[in-house]
Amino acid sequence: MTTRPPARVGDPVAAVDTPALLVDLDALERNLQKMAAFASKAGVRLRPHAKTHKCPPIALRQIALGAVGVCCQKVSEAEAMAAGGIGDILVSNEIVGEAKVARLAALARQVRVTVLADHPDMVAAYGAAARRFGAELAVLVELRSGAVRAGVDPGPAALDLARRIVAEPALHFAGLQAYQGGAQHIRDFAERREASERWIAAVAATKTLLAENGLSCELVTGAGTGTHAFEGRSGVFNEIQPGSYAVMDADYGLNRDSEGGFVADFENSLFILTTVMSRNFADFAVVDAGVKAGNIDQAMPTVWERPGLTYVSAADEHGAIKVATGGNAPHLGEKLRLVPGHCDPTINLHDWIVGVRHGTVEAVWPVAARGAVL
Repeated sequence: MTTRPPARVGDPVAAVDTPALLVDLDALERNLQKMAAFASKAGVRLRPHAKTHKCPPIALRQIALGAVGVCCQKVSEAEAMAAGGIGDILVSNEIVGEAKVARLAALARQVRVTVLADHPDMVAAYGAAARRFGAELAVLVELRSGAVRAGVDPGPAALDLARRIVAEPALHFAGLQAYQGGAQHIRDFAERREASERWIAAVAATKTLLAENGLSCELVTGAGTGTHAFEGRSGVFNEIQPGSYAVMDADYGLNRDSEGGFVADFENSLFILTTVMSRNFADFAVVDAGVKAGNIDQAMPTVWERPGLTYVSAADEHGAIKVATGGNAPHLGEKLRLVPGHCDPTINLHDWIVGVRHGTVEAVWPVAARGAVL
């Protein structure tokens, strides 16, 4: 069941019911413009990851600024994006199961669909479904970047799988998926760059191996918010897939820049608006945003522009705010903005995103792909 919107267009921010997701539209637009400018200058295609916002109006804004399409993680997420007007979708995941593969092939009759493979059985299933629906599926070989992740190892294993894709008449071998998830949140700048450079070298070697065996690798895609600057300028990648840059979160704020300070490439544009619902003690306040309003798997939310206030713990429906001695203590009923700890799963907890500008609600967008896990 979709909940009622927490606000109406034209409302002051003070009238927004809580807990609610706010997007500062000015900051959002600056973030989108900055990444689009980077991609243009670097000469790479920009394909933002829609699993961050799950919201077609934001995806359409990214495309209007030059993005070629979006990434999604699940077929249901891709279906929501297609219904919202997105015509080029990369499902940056392996899809397993007859029902899901059939839906993927059917979707390829409506929009351009690319998907990942890391096993010959997937290639056979994709090919059979594409023939059944009279569709063409573009398929990327996913390279495993380390740790416990999907994909095949760079090198001969990737070549073997690419050959199997080429042999399927209803499939198009589109290149390599080379997202290095583990590098995105390496805090130290030099260590993050070194990890990215090692990965770029492995991807380049695989691309060369494919070429030496007569396979054109038209697309090398990957990179995220944490590594886009390295891989986007590498000359090896020709498409990047950042997602969190649009809204940012407290966890990404812990990454360091080349000078040792906190990374400030992009702004926090996403907030959880929450109300102080209990204020009986001097050293803490209780707010109405707990784990059902904001994900805390990677970092705790932070209190926006309120020195002396620290979000320290979360229950189902409540959050505890520690008030430092002499801090700017909140009062009962006051509304605070929290920077989410982890933006993607936080957005997935909400039915609506409230877009605000200069203190007024300008847009109320449904999170169309909320809960899209099939």
